[in-house]
Amino acid sequence: MHAVRLHAFGPAENLTYERTEDPEPGPGQVRITVAAAGVHLVDTTLRRGDTKGPYKPPPLPTIPGREVAGTVESVGEGTDPAWLGRRVVAHLGAVPGGYAQLAVTETDKLHRIPDGLDFDQAIAMVGTGRTALGILSFAELDGDDVVVIPAAAGGIGALLVQHAKNAGATVVALAGGAAKVERVRELGADIALDYTDPAWPEAARAALGGRAATVVFDGVGGAAAREAIGLLGHGGTHLVFGWSADGGPLCLAPEELATRSITSRSVLGPPMMERFGGPEGMHQVQEDSLAQAAEGRVTPLITRFPLAEAAAAHRALETRRTVGKVVLIP
Repeated sequence: MHAVRLHAFGPAENLTYERTEDPEPGPGQVRITVAAAGVHLVDTTLRRGDTKGPYKPPPLPTIPGREVAGTVESVGEGTDPAWLGRRVVAHLGAVPGGYAQLAVTETDKLHRIPDGLDFDQAIAMVGTGRTALGILSFAELDGDDVVVIPAAAGGIGALLVQHAKNAGATVVALAGGAAKVERVRELGADIALDYTDPAWPEAARAALGGRAATVVFDGVGGAAAREAIGLLGHGGTHLVFGWSADGGPLCLAPEELATRSITSRSVLGPPMMERFGGPEGMHQVQEDSLAQAAEGRVTPLITRFPLAEAAAAHRALETRRTVGKVVLIP
């Protein structure tokens, strides 16, 4: 098979498309002919050898990627043969191997792809969609909420816009550049603004007509998050699920939290796993995420690259030139 391999930590150019041995499924496993593989921002940090984040850099050489969708083409010893030929999607967890024409995983990580859902859409929902539902569970939005979503054109952000609108909330969506602003407006955002325009906070306040934000979904940190928090009213909530901007997550001073009665918390990692109720609960949230897309309640935005151009996909993701979920197509 062909796969994208990493032999040395460093820039995106270190990702090489090459021929390698086919993986063999073991007991309780299946082998998938990959039709789509997910790319996550954490993949870029692992490629650089960064030790920060939920995963540690893998032993080298490695085939990156933790999300695959495709068709089961063989099964391991003792594995139910009924899996053969099924359209499936899986989040591989801490085990990489997704940037390839073939991938192996355990059956307990598999989900049948609902009818009407494409492979790349399934990829977007099994990981990114699951995370979006987890984040939303900490907010419990309703029609009284005003939410601010920096990076609203990203994979998680685009889904949060749609989920928030489905809950009846007023959505202030921030994106970089006119094209991305238009995309999030099409998703239903009530107020869509370009965060590269220094005047966007004033424009947001004017558009809200005196209403204060109740929730900031912060996956970026940095200046955009700082300005977004300025829109929060007394008793507002700041939920942190990433820091794509340089400088790490935005940490609010205790004095500001106390004075404004703001709740600020990180929701990734242990808090979300606890909210899911462990691996079994996470599997069910993945099922729910896939079902919502199949039912048309949300539609993931997707940027596609050929598998052989994984390096270009990483560069585009790191420089914020993508929209929605980044997916590799073998």
